[in-house]
Amino acid sequence: MMEHAPALVIAFPLFAAFASHLIGRLGSRIRDIWVFASLLLTWLFAVFLNLEVMQRGTYAYTLGADISSLASPAGFPVRIVLVIDGMSALIAFMAVSVTLASFIYSRRFMERVSGGGESADRYCSLVLLFLAGMLGMGLTGDFFTLFVFLEMTSISSASLVAFFRKGSSFEAAFKYMIISAINALFLLFGIGMIYSQYGLLNMAAIANEMVLNFSFLDKVALSLIVSAILLKLGSVPVHMWKVDVYQKVPSSVAVMCITSSLVGIYVLSRILFSVFFSMSALTGWMIVCLGSLSIIVGVSMALPQKDLKRMIAYASIAEIGYVMLGIGTGLAGMSSTFGTVALSGGVFHIINDALDLGLMFLIAGAVFYATGKTGISKLGGIAHRSASLSVLFIIGMLAVSGIPPFNGFVSKLIMYESVFCLNPVLSVIGILGSILMLSVFVKVFASVFLGSPYKGKFREIPLSMTAVMWIFALLIILLGLFPGLALDGLVSPAVEALLGHGIYMGVII
Repeated sequence: MMEHAPALVIAFPLFAAFASHLIGRLGSRIRDIWVFASLLLTWLFAVFLNLEVMQRGTYAYTLGADISSLASPAGFPVRIVLVIDGMSALIAFMAVSVTLASFIYSRRFMERVSGGGESADRYCSLVLLFLAGMLGMGLTGDFFTLFVFLEMTSISSASLVAFFRKGSSFEAAFKYMIISAINALFLLFGIGMIYSQYGLLNMAAIANEMVLNFSFLDKVALSLIVSAILLKLGSVPVHMWKVDVYQKVPSSVAVMCITSSLVGIYVLSRILFSVFFSMSALTGWMIVCLGSLSIIVGVSMALPQKDLKRMIAYASIAEIGYVMLGIGTGLAGMSSTFGTVALSGGVFHIINDALDLGLMFLIAGAVFYATGKTGISKLGGIAHRSASLSVLFIIGMLAVSGIPPFNGFVSKLIMYESVFCLNPVLSVIGILGSILMLSVFVKVFASVFLGSPYKGKFREIPLSMTAVMWIFALLIILLGLFPGLALDGLVSPAVEALLGHGIYMGVII
């Protein structure tokens, strides 16, 4: 069975999503056991993929036609190619791990805010569909399957945005669906242009053709595809929808949305490194500029915010900018040592963002669970009611701001040193962004956690929520003190996979 792990890691949560609503009729406890078991099994498949990559290197799993007919337009049209390498396996593991943690965290939270019953059943189904979409985006090796799974994540996440069925939630979901529709059109037009030229949808086969002939139409297709993915991950200048969405969704879903954005960055990296690598210098500088703008806009807009989740959402835009800065430098300096180092920093920061921003959103969710509020001015003195939350917030804010000895410091330091070789101004932007980020979080910490004791109603935070937050915090500290655990075991194979476009094509063609 494990030889089919690449397909099963996607198929199982997809099946579990539809089954969970039916199983929910047997009782909420049975449904929760089913969802947890499904996520745990999917996590084991993801672990197996990483172990398999360590032993075999990059490999492909094909559904439909034989690989030998892959480059032939006349081949059997029903074909799905999944490519497993150091980067895609890492993304799959990260997506499943975050979703599993989010489900454990959200179990008691959703019982309170939704009242259980069909609402909780629907929530579980949507979370599993969201996960299946992210896994499909991470593992696919062809553009059409990428489009299908991208739409799956868009539809399921939009439903989760509207989950509370309030006016503001519906408004945010409507905005998100409009952005998703534009995103889908851009991507579809770009894919259509490529298919009209080559009669191919497989990324490796297309890359092989582009080596010999890179036309003006390819450049237009590249522009459309990159624009579509930037819309998906919410980078400046198309970040407008992101803050409203992150503010309205449950905090556990916001953590998954962060992960979805990071999966989007992986998809962007895969396309630019493995398909359009002949344009690496131009696209690299474009990504660097957009990443720098994201840092500036995200930090500056986070400062005046009055809502805790909205502030963290703007911080997430800035943190996505740091990842783009590292990956863009890796593209612009693909043949240089500093480019490889910058790419390592960017990939490491993907892992760190999932932990750091994830922890901050989970803390915001815990504050809302306890008080029913996220308005910064309406809170204060929370530290007197929950010392654990205040300690967790300190760990999270120092990690996001890139302060030693936490994980964010390591990945940002790697990027500061490497992007300096591309342009010293980029390092200055990154360092100033981190300083301003720290000032924003210190201000929020003083407003929310310090001062006279909170006098409003304060519910006890469940053990499951606290345990998940502390797991995130401990991983943050562990990767900060021992970064080699991630750099050697996860980041290096991922960077080699992105830079080895020849190996990527050789496995398929």
